[in-house]
Amino acid sequence: MRERVRPKSPPSTPRPSPHPQQAEVRVFNLSFAATPIAVRDALRAAVARFIRLMTEEEAGTLELILAEILNNIVEHGYGDSGKGTISLSIARDRKGLTCSVSDDGVALPPACLDLEDRDPERPDPTSLPEGGFGWFLIRDLATDLGYHREEGRNLLAFRMPLDPIEMRQAG
Repeated sequence: MRERVRPKSPPSTPRPSPHPQQAEVRVFNLSFAATPIAVRDALRAAVARFIRLMTEEEAGTLELILAEILNNIVEHGYGDSGKGTISLSIARDRKGLTCSVSDDGVALPPACLDLEDRDPERPDPTSLPEGGFGWFLIRDLATDLGYHREEGRNLLAFRMPLDPIEMRQAG
């Protein structure tokens, strides 16, 4: 009689991805009420999603940028009414984070993103109008900052450059 040959069982440990950089792409999507407490929870969730892919300083920068943007939406876009929804999307790729925020509050004043008169020196916060220093920080820390209003919705996007993932894995 002939003995049957059984195929080998697959290894119990997962195999590494053939494209390690693809395994590190992370996406975060969250919609939440336009309230200060919901913003705080969204900030915690967003930073927690990417904390292993950033330095502590980068995580602090992400939290600062998002806090400025989201709190501005709550305070100025909805007037602390809480009667709106904010959507936040963040994608981590090999080069950094791409972030987008959308809401249906009032339009963003054009002066917030006016880059024409951007002074390379950090301004004295007391010399700026209310909210001016927050937008200075956002413009200073983010790249590719853009805004568009369409069909009653505000769409704000930016990039936050980070060291390439490969450098983090090697280091």
